Amino acid sequence: MRVAYIFSTNNAQRILDKMIIPQMLEERHGVEVVGMMFFFDNTFLLTEGSSTGDRLQEIHEKYGTILMACDMCSIERGIDDKLIQGAAIGCFPNLYAALGSANIDQVITL
Repeated sequence: MRVAYIFSTNNAQRILDKMIIPQMLEERHGVEVVGMMFFFDNTFLLTEGSSTGDRLQEIHEKYGTILMACDMCSIERGIDDKLIQGAAIGCFPNLYAALGSANIDQVITL
């Protein structure tokens, strides 16, 4: 199964840090994560030098997972130029284009 995650809630960091990232890095997550989109304060998770950002970059490099931060959210927080390598900023049309040919089975919002 191929999935994409949208991170928009206050609990997203805990779920990502304690469950999804470790499972993916240990190759026991059970699905192929094709992409992740980050909204609001969750965009901070994609910043260079953060422990979450470093592990997300590792996931991107290992699996080619698409990582995207909401453009408006990133700009409002002043981090649009501080994202990890491989992460992009964009809006829903950019996400649709990036994931369009990925044959996703589920989109999960956390």
